[in-house]
Amino acid sequence: MGWSPVRLAVAALAAVLLAYGLDRVARAVARRSGAASGGAVGVPGVLARCRRPLLALTACLLLLGALPWIDAPSAARDALRHLVVILAIAAGGWLGARVVVLLVDGTVRIAVHRRDPAWAGRARTQADLLGRICQAVVALATLGAILMTFPAVRGVGTSLLASAGLVGLVAGVAAQSTLGNIFAGVQMAFGDLARIGDVVVVAGEWGTVEEITLTAVVIATWDQRRIVMPMSYFVGRPFENWSRRTSRITGTALLHLDHHTPVGKLREEFDAFLSGDPLWDGEGSALQVVDTTPTTIVVRALATAANAEDAFELRCRLREHLIGYLVENHPYALPRVPATDAAPGPGNTPGPVARRRGPGPEDTS
Repeated sequence: MGWSPVRLAVAALAAVLLAYGLDRVARAVARRSGAASGGAVGVPGVLARCRRPLLALTACLLLLGALPWIDAPSAARDALRHLVVILAIAAGGWLGARVVVLLVDGTVRIAVHRRDPAWAGRARTQADLLGRICQAVVALATLGAILMTFPAVRGVGTSLLASAGLVGLVAGVAAQSTLGNIFAGVQMAFGDLARIGDVVVVAGEWGTVEEITLTAVVIATWDQRRIVMPMSYFVGRPFENWSRRTSRITGTALLHLDHHTPVGKLREEFDAFLSGDPLWDGEGSALQVVDTTPTTIVVRALATAANAEDAFELRCRLREHLIGYLVENHPYALPRVPATDAAPGPGNTPGPVARRRGPGPEDTS
């Protein structure tokens, strides 16, 4: 029987059905292996995640092997072989990208099992950045392999390789900013400058590192905004990282009070409040007079919490409770605004000035 499009259709259908059958067999074996291992993540999980690219690659290889049976004319045979090779390369790139994702997920899973937040955040950041770089490399390699199957592109590639120095110089100048951000990202990830989940203060904004891409860092602020900063910013400029070594944060509340404030009683109330607040981690606390002015004293209340969010909430609670305690029990400890006589001026004689030591009704006289 000679060349016929029917043979091509039959070969393509047979390749798809055979690949599908192999996929069903592999899934059955994977389920049995998973049941025997008690549901542990291993080969069955890998096969489940990679089944689609494997199915596509298997079908392409089977169709490539069936091309001699199709017995097409020379021109048609070359065109079909070229198309199937391109599809096989694309399926291989898809499989490679999926394997990279599996490796990243495996690394993050191991980090989570160690139950060390700092180490887990560092491993997640590094694995995520390496995964993005490897996926970009796989995509570029796949695209390059597809383009090299065209004879005209191969000729252009040979010419470009002959002048690789000039091309590299032009590409380096054109992509200087992008390459700088990529290298800065590698330096930040492996230099442990910041990790996903770290609490940072950048350009006066407080937030949490939500995502690290190849060229930028996404910071989620407390008011649900997203700040996208170039990666080079974190390498070339100083920034605050509140959770680099540990997530424990010390919250600070400042109170401006009168000189007659009973600091001892205020400290007792401070300790009693902290002992019953679940946000306090019990590691450290202090209430001290840290400064004084002619009219007030500055009282600083310190308390540690497990993370920055708890520290912020605890600081607000402390401030609210201590002010409420002073208003109810020692109102004289609240700051007062003094009033003085107005300075005499031309045509102005000094006279008595009403002095108000605190809020009260308006003078109606």
